[in-house]
Amino acid sequence: MSATASVFIATSLDGFIARPDGNLDWLDEANATVPSGEDCGYGDFMKTIDVLVMGRNTYEKVRTLGPWPYGRKRVIVLSRHSITFPDDMPSCVTHSTESPDELHRRLSDEGVNKLYVDGGVTIQRFLRAGLIDQLVITVIPVLLGTGISLFGEFQRDIRLTHESTRTFDCGLVQLTYGVNG
Repeated sequence: MSATASVFIATSLDGFIARPDGNLDWLDEANATVPSGEDCGYGDFMKTIDVLVMGRNTYEKVRTLGPWPYGRKRVIVLSRHSITFPDDMPSCVTHSTESPDELHRRLSDEGVNKLYVDGGVTIQRFLRAGLIDQLVITVIPVLLGTGISLFGEFQRDIRLTHESTRTFDCGLVQLTYGVNG
């Protein structure tokens, strides 16, 4: 059975996941408006995930945010270059140079059911390969005007099917779409 792959990410209203330099200050400001105890569905989403696949830039950013937030969850960091993990990094965090197709096939063969794909370039690569099944995008009510785009350019249209829209009192809107194969 083939693993399914989902994205769970926040963007500005104009579709950026970070400022041009990778800064997430705007996301920190938005998070400060979210009521205590509200995680916008992230905890429930993470309970369904077997493996988190992230790009090197996302890994490097997460490392600057404090203690490793994923506990013992299996994490694969995609990068063409080798990575030396610090001694305090859990052993469930590994590195791969595989293409999205190769990695998806290997994990499916291992019996992995659900992947969480994170990081702009990594998400784009998995989308181009036709491997993303669901997008959960939380829209932050801010216009950045420029930055790192979630989607970038594609050679063909990628059709989506609306699954749900959830609004939060703090102004965030969460859109869930199925990706049509």
